[in-house]
Amino acid sequence: MTSAPAHVDSPDYAANAKYVRPWYWYDWANSAFVTTIGTVLYGPYITTIAKQAACPGQDTDLACRTNLSLLGIPIAPGSLAPYTTTFATIVSAIFLIFIGAVADRSPRPARLLGIFAWLGALAAAGLFFVEGTRWQLGAILMVLATICLGSSLVIYDAILNDIAHPNDRDKVSSRGWALGYLGGGLLLALNLVLVTMKPFGLSTGMAVRISMLSAAVWWGIFTLIPVLGMWNLRGVERPVTAVGEGAVGGSLKQLRNTFGDLRRHHPQTMLFLLAYLFYNDGIQTVISSSSLYGAEELKFEQSQLIAVILLVQFVAFFGALLFGRLAGRHGAWRTVLWSLALWTLIVIVAYFVPEKKFIPFIVLAVGIGLVLGGSQALSRSLYSQLVPKKREAEYFSLYQAMERGTSWFGTLLFGLVYQLTHTYRLAIIALIVFFVLGGILLSRVDVREGIRQAGNEQPVLI
Repeated sequence: MTSAPAHVDSPDYAANAKYVRPWYWYDWANSAFVTTIGTVLYGPYITTIAKQAACPGQDTDLACRTNLSLLGIPIAPGSLAPYTTTFATIVSAIFLIFIGAVADRSPRPARLLGIFAWLGALAAAGLFFVEGTRWQLGAILMVLATICLGSSLVIYDAILNDIAHPNDRDKVSSRGWALGYLGGGLLLALNLVLVTMKPFGLSTGMAVRISMLSAAVWWGIFTLIPVLGMWNLRGVERPVTAVGEGAVGGSLKQLRNTFGDLRRHHPQTMLFLLAYLFYNDGIQTVISSSSLYGAEELKFEQSQLIAVILLVQFVAFFGALLFGRLAGRHGAWRTVLWSLALWTLIVIVAYFVPEKKFIPFIVLAVGIGLVLGGSQALSRSLYSQLVPKKREAEYFSLYQAMERGTSWFGTLLFGLVYQLTHTYRLAIIALIVFFVLGGILLSRVDVREGIRQAGNEQPVLI
């Protein structure tokens, strides 16, 4: 006889603790896409494809001054990757909020998570067929994969509120991020061997395409663990409020009320989201543009970049655990503020890294790794304290619209600065504004008042 599924209407954290372990594994699953494709390979590879299309016959290691054209809009080949991320985020800002409203009405959140994850993995697998001058196909597939990733993370992050007690969320969130960096780093290590050694006479392009395919397969296969492991976790069963109002109609009505409710009843949550919008845009732009910066501005080889990002992954594993411990002693809010000061320093150092000087680049990578996982994991757990009960997915959809791989202010600024100046150094230093503004806004968030406004239990530390 099987036990009745746990309901998250009024979370019983002791009963739901069995879902924590399978929940961790989705970080492991999707981090392969975020790391191998989003962080390391996609930017330089799609830039090479764009250069071949705009400047046929020219060595792709040289700068291409001829623009691509999309619906009459000129696009510099070097700006295609950040512009693709920008477009994906603008679409996500609309789509993910709607998904959050629907997800709060889903009876089985794990099933919905799986649907979006597998659709995203399918789109990512399609990148294998991007070659020659097919930059349009590469951009479209990346947009689809990014939107699906964000949609799955809306559900995934919302589940954190249902399986972890407020006092445990910093720890649980940090361990999930740490496992994600470990998984992403493991696959990246294998891809480093493939791209560096190029066995069986593989070309560099084919090695990159196989590596991106492996990340898509990894994402799809390991998603089975959280989906099956959390299958019996049930969502909130919301009553239909009007005759004939179904899930979509009810979700739209719920969505219309979200922004008014946020402004009137949860001003501290809104202030946190505004702060997160800025500083997370800076973080995501540094992550998504790091390999592009290393390849085009610092002139490092693809194998060197993969090795450095691999180092970042494993340092970030320990960094996430370290920042989780710091939050346990000093609180997540204060620890995130410290991390933003470190991010500002990192961007300044990145501007001064000399071309082809690998040791300074490695030192910079270690700094990024230490602060990367902690700032993201603790932001997630801190926000979870400010989310109203029974509206977790709806509110996390706002959060995910600004989450990893979906920032757009930063990538837009990065792409524009490059297009105007043709130097990535000025593009990277321009990102300081996001960390400064985000830090100022976060310092003004009254977290305990926000928790009270959300009707949640107060943790010992914030």
